[in-house]
Amino acid sequence: MAEKRKRNSSVIVGLDVGTTKICAIAGEVTDDGINILAVSSNPSTGLRKGVVIDIEATANSIRKAVSDVEEQTGIGIRDVHVGIAGSHIKSFSSYGAVGIKGKEVTAEDVERAIDSASAVYVPLDREILHVLPTDFILDGQDGIKDPVGMAGVRLEVKVYIVTGAVASVQNLLKCCERAGLEVVDIVLQPLASSEATLTDDERDMGIALVDIGGGTTDIAIYKEGWLRHTAVLGIGGNHFTNDISVGLRLPFNEAERVKKRYGSILSENENAEVDVVAIDGQVRGIPQRYITEILQPRCEELLELVKQEIQTLHNNGIIVSGVVLTGGSSLLAGFDRMSEAILSMPVRIGYPHLSHQNFSEKSFNGDIGVHSMNGLKGEFNNPMYATGIGLVLYGIESIMPSERGGFSSDLFNRILNKMTGWFKNILGKR
Repeated sequence: MAEKRKRNSSVIVGLDVGTTKICAIAGEVTDDGINILAVSSNPSTGLRKGVVIDIEATANSIRKAVSDVEEQTGIGIRDVHVGIAGSHIKSFSSYGAVGIKGKEVTAEDVERAIDSASAVYVPLDREILHVLPTDFILDGQDGIKDPVGMAGVRLEVKVYIVTGAVASVQNLLKCCERAGLEVVDIVLQPLASSEATLTDDERDMGIALVDIGGGTTDIAIYKEGWLRHTAVLGIGGNHFTNDISVGLRLPFNEAERVKKRYGSILSENENAEVDVVAIDGQVRGIPQRYITEILQPRCEELLELVKQEIQTLHNNGIIVSGVVLTGGSSLLAGFDRMSEAILSMPVRIGYPHLSHQNFSEKSFNGDIGVHSMNGLKGEFNNPMYATGIGLVLYGIESIMPSERGGFSSDLFNRILNKMTGWFKNILGKR
């Protein structure tokens, strides 16, 4: 292993702990933008559907991924921003209101309103991960993104609260601890993926992010710049692989290789054949259309579930104008075309941005300009790395917040600290 330099506080490390892979990505803020220093992806063992089922195996996988990044950068890594997902994630809306103490709304008034909305009953086996404002209302006027500085007497706020099972979060934290890491922040994975793949215009117009992971598919729906809905579907890329494994009687690893190399939703060449390695170790040729015939029903099932989530919001008056697919399985040939047909709206594949709109107000050296994200090239410019890249961006934004949503930097940091400080208390009680 390369000799480690001292820890570098300007380096942000995103750790995407998934069912099929552990991805560690290191990035830093420079005068020229966001520089991706290293990307490491290793097979994940010890998780099922995004939830830890073997702490030691997961810790070893995390340790290997982080060690690879340390070797690439020569930097000792201690602090990480970790993504969390899984069927244990539940979300709901809440509401709060406060009176304005002075002649105009201050950052403290906004903070009090959000605290009021957060004061809801949460079962003992669950904890709040995020409290995300979705609308501010000042003296009956709604649709306000930044009430600070406005005159009024009563401030109301609608928020979207994301919760996770305490046991699942604790187990994830234990895995990181055993790998010698300190968790700075826990971020819902679809939120992280959104940071790397969505534009501000898409968030305003109404967009559904569909992040197809190994064990589950995460959905995040935005409208008017705010997160309005999240959902977790119990179907992921592993289900596609398992279908191929069972249908063609292949070992799981071989089925995964076949899916990545030959997986397609479209029957383009009826006569094409591909070579596969059967369970007995023999190589045999099969028509490629067999793979398509196996994948099509599962993809249709997943898209119908996505359609139901979007339709539920439509019925509540939140109209989505498009869909962004991300995650490794979004690259299946023809999946985007099938999605457009079933969802009846424009669909694109969500590649991590090579430029990021969040940092457009001021550059890090004080100049006006839009910041590029350097170093993201070749195989790493891939939807399967969207969550890891997003975690880096999320971490950088917590250091230097954007003006999205209208919050001042000080207020953003105070809210962020409140949203993410609870799990440190959990660690202290163990």
